[in-house]
Amino acid sequence: MRVNSRLVWTLGLIAGFSTQALSAEYLEGNERQKSRAYSPAVITEGGRIIWLAGQTGGNTGDFETQAREAFRQIDLTLKRAGGSLADMVTMTVFINDPRNGDRLTELRREIFPAGRYPGSALITVSNFAVPGILIEIQGVAVIGDRCSNANPCTPR
Repeated sequence: MRVNSRLVWTLGLIAGFSTQALSAEYLEGNERQKSRAYSPAVITEGGRIIWLAGQTGGNTGDFETQAREAFRQIDLTLKRAGGSLADMVTMTVFINDPRNGDRLTELRREIFPAGRYPGSALITVSNFAVPGILIEIQGVAVIGDRCSNANPCTPR
């Protein structure tokens, strides 16, 4: 059952990307950046900027469960603002165990399937405000931007 719920969750996120997936210009990264599923820069022009507070996945469950819930909470917040996770341009991710970094990369590849990864910083912390929290994600999204990879704002 767990695999089925993950599939449904992933398909729901992908479906939410269909209208906003080209709403910013994502600069192509070098091989290291691509392998870690983040963009070196995301260029926007116009649009509404959404500054997202840090979201956690609660303080129960394993790392993947908490990470998926944190992304789900961010997506719900962005939908309230008229966007989705596809509008994310940068995120800062805090984890308390560096061994979870590779799993986070795999999840980002799944959550941002078109390869339009937000800029990202990954920071290891010793503790969170609530015991049991394993990850917190904060970020910035831009909704209704005029730039895209098909219509870049950068000089070519």
